[in-house]
Amino acid sequence: MGCLIVRIHDVTRVLSESSVAYAGDVVPQFRQVDAGVYLISELRMSSHSGTHIDAPVHYLKRGDTIDTVPLPNLIGKCRVLDVTCAGNQITAEALQGRIEGSQRILLRTAFSGKDRFIEDYPCLTLDAAQLMTASGMLCVGIDSLSIESFHCDGSVHRELLRRGCIVIELLDLSGIPEGDYEMVALPLRLAGLDGSPARVVLIETGE
Repeated sequence: MGCLIVRIHDVTRVLSESSVAYAGDVVPQFRQVDAGVYLISELRMSSHSGTHIDAPVHYLKRGDTIDTVPLPNLIGKCRVLDVTCAGNQITAEALQGRIEGSQRILLRTAFSGKDRFIEDYPCLTLDAAQLMTASGMLCVGIDSLSIESFHCDGSVHRELLRRGCIVIELLDLSGIPEGDYEMVALPLRLAGLDGSPARVVLIETGE
């Protein structure tokens, strides 16, 4: 009988004062104080700093806030898809035939590992979002700055969030092979807020 091997992949970006931030968003600032017998730090950041989760209220202005987002959407089997060949506009055609059988999808794009803001980062098109929601997707994540283009009208976010598909943005999927994993993605339980930084891990098992 073989031994079960468990590998845990941390796909969270390190959050620091040099972290890449969306244009106009708060740049994280940390101040650590030596209080004598212990250290304590003050943090200034956005609810969408670093790897983070969008709650429906973020774009819908109603519905679940980050403390009431259903955790089953964020914990369970997920599939990592390599969509680097799709370029900066990830269309339904690029996903066709690849999302069946999974309720959680993480998209690895050409932005993986990059640490500077660019306007033409990879994102989903509306028809791709509609394909996701038509399949009953519970969660979709991406390693770029946003699931939606910089020059957007919010339609991609609204399509996903109004249909109960929770969004994770700014993952670190560099070095993660395409395939199926177990995912745990947990936001801070911030009362009434629109989003939260999160720790996201993928668990791979085998013999």
